[in-house]
Amino acid sequence: MKIIHTSDWHIGRNLYGRKRYEEFAAFLDWQAELIAQNGVDVLVVAGDVFDTGTPSNRAQELYYRFLCRVAASCCRHVVVTGGNHDSPSFLNAPKELLKALNVHVVGAISDRVSDELLVLRGDTGEAELIVCAVPYLRDRDIRVAEAGESIDDKERKLIEGIRNHYAAIAALAEQKRAELGADIPIVATGHLFTAGGQTIDGDGVRELYVGSLAHVGATIFPDCFDYVALGHLHVPQPVGGQEHIRYSGSPIAMGFGEAKQQKSVCLVAFEHRSVSVQRIHVPVFQQLERIRGDWQTIADRIGALVANSSAAWLEVVYDGMDVIGDLRERLEQTTAGTGMEILRVKNNRIIDRMLGQMYDEETLDDLNEYDVFARCLDAHEVAEEQRPELLHAYQETLTLLNECDTQA
Repeated sequence: MKIIHTSDWHIGRNLYGRKRYEEFAAFLDWQAELIAQNGVDVLVVAGDVFDTGTPSNRAQELYYRFLCRVAASCCRHVVVTGGNHDSPSFLNAPKELLKALNVHVVGAISDRVSDELLVLRGDTGEAELIVCAVPYLRDRDIRVAEAGESIDDKERKLIEGIRNHYAAIAALAEQKRAELGADIPIVATGHLFTAGGQTIDGDGVRELYVGSLAHVGATIFPDCFDYVALGHLHVPQPVGGQEHIRYSGSPIAMGFGEAKQQKSVCLVAFEHRSVSVQRIHVPVFQQLERIRGDWQTIADRIGALVANSSAAWLEVVYDGMDVIGDLRERLEQTTAGTGMEILRVKNNRIIDRMLGQMYDEETLDDLNEYDVFARCLDAHEVAEEQRPELLHAYQETLTLLNECDTQA
């Protein structure tokens, strides 16, 4: 039994307004070839298939064309679970039709936990794998809000809700394995933020819950799970040092902060219930590079890229002492006639070194939602003792808005 574990495709994501459909198409083609070359039996996609709850027609075309191609290959089953960026209703809409292709979709939890339990069978009808297809667990799915709750109460109830959900689906899986009378593996999925999980600035990973954001530990997953395929964090990594509980990471760099990161998918091989995991490196389909420094450093690096006939997309951060008013024009001249494209320029100029003041040409592209809120608090001179409660209310509002976006 061979499984490919992947997640966080974010099909349709833009980078500073630049469409990236060619990259997504190249990745999906590469993954289809990988499945065929390795004789993969099952593909597991652990959430965030799309970047928004209302994907474009082009994004949908890439997704469905890929599923049809995989269904016609050696891969007997595809399991797709919803992430926090996905619209559950959108993912679930064609689920009955996709079943004919052995594509199993669980966009969100339902009233019955058993709807998340999948028994995958081989060509002869014999059960080969049990999958606990757990999607992103939304706050309202796992916690009943009560008046007067503290932040700690909300966090405790969230973690208890997540733990109880996994305990319930694990109990059903063990019961099903006993009924089948076959010692077959149990694989679980999840789309969540684990304690100690590594992220990268600018990767677009949203915090999922209010309060301390309910980062869960590896102990939340029952021991009967032979492998846990996680999504949400874009950095490939095991959880709590346990190789069988891991994030596959995003397959392409979502921003310049991820540009130097080696992207991968996980090839999971079972011999009965004994599991081994191999990271398969994903090729770079579009080079991204962040160049930072003074003008000479920037010019030298661009010169080296030109010499190598690079077609990279660039982010340039100027940190020099000299004030350069025509930075963008200089950069355009330096890259003219090359295959490179400058997507973003950030000009950090020291105005008064003696006073230690730095003028930072910030734009909204440089800030996330929390940075903007912090600037607002500063502008209105809000007292420090009032800020924690305001931040909590702001977090709760953002969480509700994000969930409304994916329900649209």
